[in-house]
Amino acid sequence: MPDSPDLGEQALNKAAEIGLSSQLDEVENLDVDIKTNPLKLMQGEVDAVTIEGDGLVMQKDLRMEEMDMKISGVAINPLSVAFGKIELTKPTAGTARVVLTEADINRAFNSEYIRSKLQSQKINVNGQPVTIAPQHVEFCLPGENKVALNAEILLQETGETQQVAFSAIPRINANGQTVSLENIEYSESEEISPELTKALTEQTSEILNLSNFDLEGMSLQVKKLELEAGKLTLQAEAYVEKIPSA
Repeated sequence: MPDSPDLGEQALNKAAEIGLSSQLDEVENLDVDIKTNPLKLMQGEVDAVTIEGDGLVMQKDLRMEEMDMKISGVAINPLSVAFGKIELTKPTAGTARVVLTEADINRAFNSEYIRSKLQSQKINVNGQPVTIAPQHVEFCLPGENKVALNAEILLQETGETQQVAFSAIPRINANGQTVSLENIEYSESEEISPELTKALTEQTSEILNLSNFDLEGMSLQVKKLELEAGKLTLQAEAYVEKIPSA
C-alpha cells in the first residue's frame, strides 16, 4: 500500500495534534497531516504540514468554528524526529483561514473576560463619569459586509439602563493584526454617549484581534476579511517558528 502514511509521519502527526491540543481549552476535532518520506525526513525535509481544526476554544472564551493552516517547505532537525518532535531549524510561512460564527463572537462578548474589561473603565455619559455593567450584548453578522451590535448597559451610579444599537463596517488595520469598526450607523436617531459606543467598538476590536488566535510559536497576519450572514472568515498569512508537539 504505497499510499499508506509512513509510521514516522503518523508519530509526528500525533505528536503535533497532542501539542496543539494542549494549548486549547476545548477541541472538537483536530487533524495534523505531515507530508514527507523517510529519506527526506532523515535529511530534515518536510514537504508540507496541514493543520485542520473544528470547534477550537482558546483562552478568554474565544472559539473558532474552523481553523485551517497550510505550511510548506519546512526544514526540521532530523534528530528531533527520533523523539517524536518537529523542531524547525528555521522559521517558515504559510497560509491560514479562521472562521468565526455569530455565536462564537457572542460567546466572547458575554464572557467574564470582556465583561470585566468593560466594567473596569469609567465612561462619560451626559458629561458624568459612570461605571458600566453590560447586561446583555448581542452581536450580529447580517451580511452586506457589516456587523451589528445591540447592547443593554447598566450605569451603576444612576441605576439607569442604556440601550446602544449600531452597525459598522470592519476594516483590517495596516498591521494586519487588528480589526477596527468604521462607518458607524446608529439604529436610533437619539444621541447616544460616544464614549459608550467607543468602549463597545474597542471591545469588538479586542475580540477580533488576531493575536488572540496565535498558538505558541505561530502568529497570523490578516490579509482579507470576508463577511457573510452569520459567519466571518479571516484569510491570513501564518508565520511559524515552532510547531508545538507532545
